[in-house]
Amino acid sequence: MTTTSASPRSQGPLDSPAPSPGGTPPGAGAVGHGRPALGPLGLFTVLLGAALPLIDFFIVNVALPSIDHDLAAGPALLELVVAGYGLSYAVLLVLGGRLGDLFGRRRLFLAGMAAFGLTSLACGVAPDAWTLVGARVAQGAAAALMLPQVLATIHSSTEGARRARALSLYGATAGLSMVAGQILGGVLVAADLAGSGWRAVFLVNVPVAVVGLLLAFRTVPETRSDRPAPVDVPGTLLLGLALTTLLAPLTEGRAAGWPVWTWVSLAVFPFAAVAFWGVERRTDRRGGMPLVPPSLLGLVSLRRGLVLLLPLCMGFGGFMFVIAVALQQGLGLGAVASGLALVPMALAFFGASLAGPRLVRRWGTRVVTAGGLIQGVGIALLAVTVWRAWPDLSVAVLLPGMAIAGLGQGLQLPVLFRVILSEVPGERAGVGSGVMVTTQQSALALGVATLGSLYLGLAASPAGAGAALTTTLVVQLAMVALTVALSARLPRHAG
Repeated sequence: MTTTSASPRSQGPLDSPAPSPGGTPPGAGAVGHGRPALGPLGLFTVLLGAALPLIDFFIVNVALPSIDHDLAAGPALLELVVAGYGLSYAVLLVLGGRLGDLFGRRRLFLAGMAAFGLTSLACGVAPDAWTLVGARVAQGAAAALMLPQVLATIHSSTEGARRARALSLYGATAGLSMVAGQILGGVLVAADLAGSGWRAVFLVNVPVAVVGLLLAFRTVPETRSDRPAPVDVPGTLLLGLALTTLLAPLTEGRAAGWPVWTWVSLAVFPFAAVAFWGVERRTDRRGGMPLVPPSLLGLVSLRRGLVLLLPLCMGFGGFMFVIAVALQQGLGLGAVASGLALVPMALAFFGASLAGPRLVRRWGTRVVTAGGLIQGVGIALLAVTVWRAWPDLSVAVLLPGMAIAGLGQGLQLPVLFRVILSEVPGERAGVGSGVMVTTQQSALALGVATLGSLYLGLAASPAGAGAALTTTLVVQLAMVALTVALSARLPRHAG
């Protein structure tokens, strides 16, 4: 594992153990430089923390019709239920990583887990649509505190083969969570537990968060950066402005009828992005610690991996949203049936993720290329199936394409996470994790906005839902082709 960086400030010890309120958690060993080790139960706990935010990004997809019926939300507010969470989540992720480096990753993980449980409760008892939107924004902020600490903790408290296995399990967890969110959402909405209906998709997080807190207190070691830097306030504000001016109009524009503010916001985005990068470079030259150090993006594996992550997650996020809407609104399937359609994808993804580390040892990052080709076959098969069988489409008919696409995705995502973080020094684990997860989350939101708008626009035309789904799958196939081409530029070794 390479642990050097283009910046002189990256040299020296990686991380230092930080004292925790109760000392070192029971069962925690030590990893190089006297750092505490992350045990199996601790790894399970942080992976639980990684799963919750991603599940909640997708779990509402199948619950939206019920929310609309109960709260009379309307299209624009329904979009905000999804977009409000995604926006606050994406905007605050890098800041969450920096705060973990500064105050301790275990401490921020615990705070984020507690806040996630409380905001989930607020979502579940929301009396009206606007209250639900506000609670979802707060829930996204809680997720942004918790999620960056997961990868940073893994990166700073594991080494060698244990780190490779932990990162592979993280990738498997991330991919499965996106699929499982919609499956679980369909089951909970249909079960209507104690008459809770859609509210159960949020309330189920509360006991899980309580269990996560109890486990984290005992099993997750405390780590922080050796040389923590203060929060870069100008950089944080400008990054937030740039992401908001891009994601807000794209996610809300279609439902709102593309009012003037959406076009003004999109026009502001490039200026905000350039201003952010200029401030970060100037802070770096003056010897400060910017929110996103330019030297970090000088790492070849991180830079090229992030470029590949964008189209991969855009396609994945868009597909998950579109398939939920197409199966429920286009075919009239129930929430459970639309969730079950994704089971073959989830199982294939999980199997490929488990096989990934062994394949990477032999073939390196060629596994990512192979995964892209396999995913392309699956998406193409789905497009042909929809084109030929609509409207007599069934879960069984979709099974082969779903399974093949899931197999390909499972060979890409876990390996790509490992590549991106392979050269990030331990002292920058928090900011490195924050940058990666921000890219992932922003790409998922962009995929929902772009592919979702494409599908919904075409579905409302005379062509109908079947042609709209086929066209959207063809566009996603083009994104898969781009990921295959970009994978050729990855370093041959996964790190």
